[in-house]
Amino acid sequence: QVPTMSHWPESNGSVPWEFVILGFSGWPPELRALLFALLLPLYLATLTGNLLIVGLAVVDAALHTPMYFFLGALSAVEVAYTLVLTPPMLAGFLLPPGGQAVGPSTCATQMGLFVALGGSECLLLAAMALDRYLAICHPLYYPQLMTAGLCWCLLACCGLGGSLLALGLTTAIFQLPFCHGGLVNHVFCDLPAVLVLACGDRDLQEYVLLAACLLLLVLPLALILLSYTRVLAVILGVGGAAGRRKAFSTVASHLTVAVLHYGCATAMYARPLRSRSLEEDKLVSLIYINLTPLLYPAIYTLRNRDVQGALWRAVGPRTPGATHQADVT
Repeated sequence: QVPTMSHWPESNGSVPWEFVILGFSGWPPELRALLFALLLPLYLATLTGNLLIVGLAVVDAALHTPMYFFLGALSAVEVAYTLVLTPPMLAGFLLPPGGQAVGPSTCATQMGLFVALGGSECLLLAAMALDRYLAICHPLYYPQLMTAGLCWCLLACCGLGGSLLALGLTTAIFQLPFCHGGLVNHVFCDLPAVLVLACGDRDLQEYVLLAACLLLLVLPLALILLSYTRVLAVILGVGGAAGRRKAFSTVASHLTVAVLHYGCATAMYARPLRSRSLEEDKLVSLIYINLTPLLYPAIYTLRNRDVQGALWRAVGPRTPGATHQADVT
């Protein structure tokens, strides 16, 4: 029998000895086995697709540009994100009813890594928008502005910003008194699922969570929308038809990924704790853990001729003429 809040002893206000991640342990075993069989291939495909983009961005000389530097970094973040969240979720489908017990340190690590990687991705998408803005709106100054040093600096700032926010949020949450037991009604130690177990000023806790959403979602998204609005205006106003199609295709890919990422994040976290259903959050988590990371490499590889060309050079037949052409490119 799956434990419920009524079966879990009330805490004296300290951090529980262990948290129990319920996941989908209350679902019928046949359904859990079916979900495991369906999601395992998606997990492997997500890792393969994102690792492929990382590898191409590193080894193919034609992709040694700022845009593909950030694309490779985004795929690397997705690989880490997938490795952190998906294996515990898949393992949870195979566990007997009752959930999976984890220590407070493991729970805090899960939460911290999730926030750090998700926050870094939000900032990285904003850096990619800045890169496209400079490349299309200021092409004459772009080589001098977007240097390799600036690319690495932006990447470091994205990682540092996500890590600092994760450290602050995770530390603040695990210093709260937990007076509602340790049953985490989610597939991992997500912020809202753990925060509802804490006692104290609920309004203050919601303000902190919404402030974090403001920093990670609203501000970067505003920068992205402003950048791409200006980019689209420039694309439609100058250049030939072929150039407009290529630039528009690139912008469309970036905007699609941004909408997917920020849409899922906003739906999950920009809501008050009182108005959310943890059961619904678990169902939504199946989408943003399994499907969204899989769509990113599909979007970039299917719509991007440079990535398609790099993939062909990596797996296609090698001839002297093709090798020389790749070197010239």
